Amino acid sequence: MAWRCAGVAWPAGARGAVLRWEGGRVSPLGAGRVIGFRAEGERRCVGARGNPCPLCAQVSARATQARCAECARLDRVHSVAADGVPDDPRTYRVYLAWFGPGMVKVGITAEERGAARLLEQGAVVFSWLGRGPLMAARRTEELLRAALGVPDRIPYSTKRAVRAALPPVAERAAEVVELHARAVALGEWAGSLERMPCEVVDHAAVFGLDGLPAATGVVRELADRGVVAGRLLAVAGPDLHLRTAGDAVVVLDTRLMTGWSLLGADPGAPISVPVTDLRAGGAQDGLF
Repeated sequence: MAWRCAGVAWPAGARGAVLRWEGGRVSPLGAGRVIGFRAEGERRCVGARGNPCPLCAQVSARATQARCAECARLDRVHSVAADGVPDDPRTYRVYLAWFGPGMVKVGITAEERGAARLLEQGAVVFSWLGRGPLMAARRTEELLRAALGVPDRIPYSTKRAVRAALPPVAERAAEVVELHARAVALGEWAGSLERMPCEVVDHAAVFGLDGLPAATGVVRELADRGVVAGRLLAVAGPDLHLRTAGDAVVVLDTRLMTGWSLLGADPGAPISVPVTDLRAGGAQDGLF
C-alpha cells in the first residue's frame, strides 16, 4: 500500500520529530531507526489550505514545496509571512535563531506554537526577544534585522554545511546572549511589543547533532522507483541525516517527499535517486 508523506512535525511534549502521513498517521524519527522507501509514479500537487488541487497537477521533483503555481498562490494569500492576515488577533513572539557561527536570523511565530517554528527551521540555539500583536511583532522584526545586520532567511544548504562542526555549547550561547542584549537595547521597538529576557535554548541534543559526522551527499530529488534507505543519525528541521548501505552520510530534505506515493523498501538497499556529492562538489544520478 502506498503512503503519502505530509512532512516532518515536532509535536509539543514529544521526545523528537515525527514523519506525518496523509490520513493522520505518524512515524517517530528517533536516532538509530532504519528507513527504507521508494517513490512511485509522478509527483502531484498537495493542494492548499487543506483543499486538494483541483487539477491534481504534476509538480517538479526538485521543488521543496509540492504545489502548482495556483495552489501556491492561494496558500500564500493567507500566509502570515506574506502579511496576508494583518488582523490576526493572536499574540506573536519575535525570536533570535542561531544556526552556526555568524549565522543568525530574527523571525516571528505565533505564541501558541511555542518553539515548533524554531525546530522546523533547524535552529540549533534560540532565545525569545519580545511578544505582542502581529503587526507590532512584524515592525520590530524588520527593525532588528536592519539594526543587527542579519538576513531574513538562511539557506538550508548553508545550515547543513556546519552541523557536524559546531562550536561548544558555551560559545554558541554567548553569541545569542550578545545579540539579544543589542536587540533589547534599541529604543525604536513598537510600543505594544513587550521585551522578553534572554533565555537561551539549545536544540543540538534534540536534533542528535552531538558527534554527527559530516554529510557526504544530499538527495537532489526523488524519482519513480527510486529508493532512499539508511539508518537515521539526526533530524534537524526538515532534514534527515542517514548512514547509507555504502557507509556514506546522506541528507534527505523531507519536503522533497511530499506529493509522492511512497512504498516500503529494504532499509539496507543502496540509494538510487539523484544525489549531489558534497565531497566533489558535483552531481550524479545515483549514489557515488
